[in-house]
Amino acid sequence: MTMTTRVQELERYICTLYETKDQLKQHIFARADRAFRAGDEARDRVRDLASLADRQQAMKQAMVEAVGGLPASDTPLNATVTDRVAGEGYTVENIVFEARPQHYVTGNLYLPGHGRQGEPGAAVLFLSGHEPDAKHSPYYHEVCLRMVQAGLIVFAIDPIGQGERLGMLTAADGSTVWGTAEHQRLGVQCYALGQSIARLFIHDAMRAIDYLETRPEVDPSRIGVTGNSGGGTQTAMMMVCDDRVAAAAPATFIMNRQQYMHAGGVQDAEQIWPGLSGLGFDHEDLLLAFAPKPLLVCAVQYDFFPIEATRRTVQRSRKFWELHGCGELLRLEEDRSTHRYTDPLAIAAADFFAQHLAKRTDTERRAYREQAALGRLAPLEPWQLQCIASRQVQLEYADACTAADAFKTSAAQLAAGRSGHEAGASWLAQRVFASRERCELNARFVQLDSCDGLDVHYAMWWSQHDIMNSGYWFRATEFGSNDAAQKLPKQPESVTIALWPHGTTNLAAHWSWIQSTCASGSAVLVLNVSGVGPHEPHPLYGKPSHRFFGIHHKLADELIWLGDSLAAMRTYDVIRGIDFVASLYGEADAKPEISLYAAGLFRIYAEAAAAVDRRVKTVEAQSSPVRMQDWLASGIENDEDVMSVIIPGLLHYYDFPV
Repeated sequence: MTMTTRVQELERYICTLYETKDQLKQHIFARADRAFRAGDEARDRVRDLASLADRQQAMKQAMVEAVGGLPASDTPLNATVTDRVAGEGYTVENIVFEARPQHYVTGNLYLPGHGRQGEPGAAVLFLSGHEPDAKHSPYYHEVCLRMVQAGLIVFAIDPIGQGERLGMLTAADGSTVWGTAEHQRLGVQCYALGQSIARLFIHDAMRAIDYLETRPEVDPSRIGVTGNSGGGTQTAMMMVCDDRVAAAAPATFIMNRQQYMHAGGVQDAEQIWPGLSGLGFDHEDLLLAFAPKPLLVCAVQYDFFPIEATRRTVQRSRKFWELHGCGELLRLEEDRSTHRYTDPLAIAAADFFAQHLAKRTDTERRAYREQAALGRLAPLEPWQLQCIASRQVQLEYADACTAADAFKTSAAQLAAGRSGHEAGASWLAQRVFASRERCELNARFVQLDSCDGLDVHYAMWWSQHDIMNSGYWFRATEFGSNDAAQKLPKQPESVTIALWPHGTTNLAAHWSWIQSTCASGSAVLVLNVSGVGPHEPHPLYGKPSHRFFGIHHKLADELIWLGDSLAAMRTYDVIRGIDFVASLYGEADAKPEISLYAAGLFRIYAEAAAAVDRRVKTVEAQSSPVRMQDWLASGIENDEDVMSVIIPGLLHYYDFPV
């Protein structure tokens, strides 16, 4: 048998002592389920207006803190009308304003009729979901026109990364990066700052309301908000964060986080609010934060957001309106469709806003529904709804800033004021150890046939009570034979723990390093941390497991929701690997020198472990490092394993090499 064949056999080896492929998911889901149950119990204890007010205040504060606080809203909007387009029975003004200095937001202001008529009226802020063209897509244009048809002013804006606000115009392969792809990359940058990209989505919408309040056509006390999918997310966040919203209609978003987690759902970064699940948050808290204002939850029955979850949330939340004596102000509207702001939902939302914002009579509302059944307002062409000649704010304005630019500025500020090692080590140790359950290692060993002059053991041990790690222990045969009776590895004077993607299922690429390190007299432990190598979770719906929106992304997100991270958990695994090595030595034995060797992004785990565990003598890497700050600032062209190495807030204390 050739050496190459033998190494391949080792890569394919399956130890039958313990099945571990589902353990990471089961561990995370069990933690989340406990938090969800605690949240349900806490909301069940809300039985009067005083306890409701306490819960509302707590959740609003928790939301703002989870996203990293909100930017200031005291800067000039510098709004301009770039064009006016007359439709049949309405006018659209194309607007550009600055949510933050040099952060340009593009939007369409729909005015029923042809300009101001009578007293200031009701307005609806429309927040786009994940459509490439966003506000000027024909799909969303039709939804807005249904509301205009009901006599409502509508302001539709482009979110970050969509419409005329692409921040990453092309990827390395020349394709356009937009929507979820841009949101996720920006989200990772924000996590490193201890923030969520959601804060910018919220702030853009708040500044859009600031703009509506400047318009003489708009009554500031009668502003509502709606949107579906990602726009439903933004609507829900506004329900919590902006008290000016008088009525809301989130569409195809409201659900139950626990049921969605078990259904296998993955969301992009503005929909992930760090730590909130750990506080018992669920979508009921989005609703109760809005009570007793008028709220229409729009849903479709064939959505990837389970309709049962939506119904449960609405049903359980109704009591919060009933405490105010107005249970009828919370409604659920369903349509039979897949994920979409359908025309029946648009008509229902327009009628809802006409009732609660425009104060239309029953006769007027009936007339609107009859008119809507007969036909629509004639749409404009998409190009007529675009606000700037170049079609992208980055190309139009020389001083335009993006969310990625904001990351670079904030990261540089953190670097200039970064705390010393002691404060950083204390902070990092809290992240690594706080959520773990230490247990006995109870190691198992399997002695395998030697390979290319190396003794080989496969070992497994408990990192936590329900998380087993494993690894190959390699030692050059010339440095001592194994204990044949116990089949335990011979104790060397030095041990190098090796970390790289795919662990023991990826030996061939690192075999020369393993050989040379063992030849120097050191033993090598190739470590499989949680979810790596033979512990790799089953793929999610056939998606690439290590890319954005694959199974590792999903599990990393669930930990972020809990106030934890997969990177912190795997750092703990490295420390438990050090514990395992130490357990091989008796009290009378000289303790080994322990070094860490890492390749690729797994260097993060090695650097973090060394920062909190003084037993680590050195950290070596396969290649010259790039600092994390620079890597993130480069735009993350390769998303392989990215979500697995992010510790939220890390850049406040460390800028590890990657």
